Amino acid sequence: MDRSPLYLAALASAAVPGLDPASVEAVPSEPGQQFDVAFVQDTQHRRWVVRAPRSQAAGAQMDVTVALLALLARRLPFAVPTPKGFAALKEGGRAAVYPYLPGQNIDFAALPPGPGLAAELGRTIAALHNADHQLFDEAGLPAYDPDTYRTRRLSELDRAAATGHVPTALLARWERRLEDVSLWRFAPTPTHGDLTGDQVLAVFDDEDDAATGRIRALTGWEDAKVADPADDFAALVVQAPREALETVLEAYAHARVERPDKNLEVRARLAAEMQELTGLMAAIAGGDPRAVERCAASLRRLDERLHAEEESDNDYRRDASLRPARTDPVVVPPRLAADEEDDDVEVMFARTAPDPHPDEREDQAGDERGDQAEAGDRPEADDRPEAGGAVEAGHEAPGGDEGDGGDPRHERSQTWSQARPAVSSTEVTGELEPIADPGPEYEPGYQPPR
Repeated sequence: MDRSPLYLAALASAAVPGLDPASVEAVPSEPGQQFDVAFVQDTQHRRWVVRAPRSQAAGAQMDVTVALLALLARRLPFAVPTPKGFAALKEGGRAAVYPYLPGQNIDFAALPPGPGLAAELGRTIAALHNADHQLFDEAGLPAYDPDTYRTRRLSELDRAAATGHVPTALLARWERRLEDVSLWRFAPTPTHGDLTGDQVLAVFDDEDDAATGRIRALTGWEDAKVADPADDFAALVVQAPREALETVLEAYAHARVERPDKNLEVRARLAAEMQELTGLMAAIAGGDPRAVERCAASLRRLDERLHAEEESDNDYRRDASLRPARTDPVVVPPRLAADEEDDDVEVMFARTAPDPHPDEREDQAGDERGDQAEAGDRPEADDRPEAGGAVEAGHEAPGGDEGDGGDPRHERSQTWSQARPAVSSTEVTGELEPIADPGPEYEPGYQPPR
């Protein structure tokens, strides 16, 4: 129900003796809101906050929170709402009246990185997580170990799946993460449970400089419990810029008594996604068809957004650094026939032809003399000995002088004739050109005359 501002001001006057309301300002109600809230200023210029629960469940939850806040008020470095009086409601339960806590709410999307407000927020969350567990036990708040908390989340997912309003892809995504036990290894921690920018109050020494910001108070403690510390980062991981989030996490890690676990951010994102289920189940329990449809539409949009993000992460074409480098086309050499391949390769790559057998030299020399005679280009005997007359060292050439074995030109002709490649007459298509004499200085083992 929506209570009028005047009614809420009257509750404040009845709850706190000496409070004479001078003005009242009601906070606009929102779907799913559990409390009616108004700001009251009295004749002494004091400001107050009135909170009236809309249901008996919300009233019972508020009573538990009041006991916790009385214990935390003296043990935290920031302020918490502490009731100064209560007023009974005609429909049952009671309204609480708190002194107004000055400060401005924070927009996580505009949180600046670096020293200042982001670092201060990290240290504030760490101070809460370092609180004594016994304070929460004494106030009667629930406490969950990792396995119990994971099982509780799975049960919540099963109930939501039975409604038929949760997309199948989302159910599969959340089930995989909840069944991965390695992600759920955390130390049970005192948590706020619903830490958003609207629950944080900050003051600034310089309104134009975010680095001068300090966290003055945290409000909205109805979901406080001992559970997963990642729950208090759910809003930050999806709203804050990446650089600001890193500043918060770094300051948090330095101020924590226990080292944060490595999967804290992963579970925080999961908690942020599954917050839509909490709203859906509350709308179904309240019997509000319009609220149910709004929650179902929100889940469908979440499914589409996560699907688009996964496709973007898996599409290598969107990242230029992962594109394959362009290369020139590969030139494939022509394939040779089986009967030509060996001969061509031998001619192309052999440095010299193999030395013919001694019995074949005379036939090759005879063919060469015949070709040279037809061309009319026989070399001079003094300058170029015939190839057919070349013999191995220590043997006499047919028709030659016995003293030729000591002639350097005779030795040169032997070496040059052996080094020339053997060419068959059937492979010659034109006239043979005489081979120029390279000179004695190019012969192996040559020594200049003394």
